[in-house]
Amino acid sequence: QVQLVESGGGLVQPGGSLRLSCVASGIIFSINHMGWYRQAPGKQRELVAAITTDSTTNYGDSVKGRFTISRDNAKNTVYLQMNSLKPEDTGAYYCNADRSLLTVVGGLYDYWGQGTQVTVSS
Repeated sequence: QVQLVESGGGLVQPGGSLRLSCVASGIIFSINHMGWYRQAPGKQRELVAAITTDSTTNYGDSVKGRFTISRDNAKNTVYLQMNSLKPEDTGAYYCNADRSLLTVVGGLYDYWGQGTQVTVSS
């Protein structure tokens, strides 16, 4: 049973930065593709960034050039460095894992962690 613990969220001013972390357990981390997702109030959850088992990355159009996803297989952890934050980045951020890249891209999971809240506001 996978367990995901996200952390690092908070309140930040526009233009600021945050680094999110997600520790995964119950899986063989290194053979899973990982994704970061966010859900803004009143909106569907969307994929923000994904990283494959060989560390190939992909980003949503709205975060390209501002966010960086990375992974540390030794720590079973995936990170999301968020720079130049905007109010529209506000939302609950979640990570997830799967051996299928289609599942990661589609966000088709039965289980989600508790997420971490990011609020960008002056």
